[in-house]
Amino acid sequence: KGQEVLFTSYAGTEVKVGNKDYLIMDESDILAIVE
Repeated sequence: KGQEVLFTSYAGTEVKVGNKDYLIMDESDILAIVE
């Protein structure tokens, strides 16, 4: 928690579970994790 994740512009699939939105993506789409 508290990390910022940078990813490619068209990465992932948006999924809604209950009232929360999630972005599911391949590990290869992640460019950096900034703490």
